[in-house]
Amino acid sequence: MLRISQSHVDEMIAHAVADDPNECCGILAGSDGAVARLYRITNTAHSPYRYLMQPQEQLNAMLDSDRNGWDVLAFYHSHTHSQAYPSATDVRMAQESGWLGEYVIYILVSLEDKANPAVRMFNIAEDGQITEAPFEIIPEP
Repeated sequence: MLRISQSHVDEMIAHAVADDPNECCGILAGSDGAVARLYRITNTAHSPYRYLMQPQEQLNAMLDSDRNGWDVLAFYHSHTHSQAYPSATDVRMAQESGWLGEYVIYILVSLEDKANPAVRMFNIAEDGQITEAPFEIIPEP
């Protein structure tokens, strides 16, 4: 189960709002399932319907995670006009990336109701099956 602070949840929402009307994207890293760092990554697609992580920023985030002894725990992105649930494109991109299974979490931030952003987490299996992932809000470090 992913353990995440409210400030990290708030930062994902702030990132989504800042990049609206386009989708935002990023990476969460930490250890033992607890998020230690959020990396905002530029969406090079500049699209309200899909995202592509800027390759150098993604690599830098992963290298920094390694230097700190952290694992990549989750990938997040926003849906600007739909619910916080993986789209067919999201599933296809996860399958193509190879980041699949119960230990890889995809976080969706929905701005469909801009006054009340929704945050949900999912695992995507090799066969494309989507399972909602439980998470826990933990006290600030």
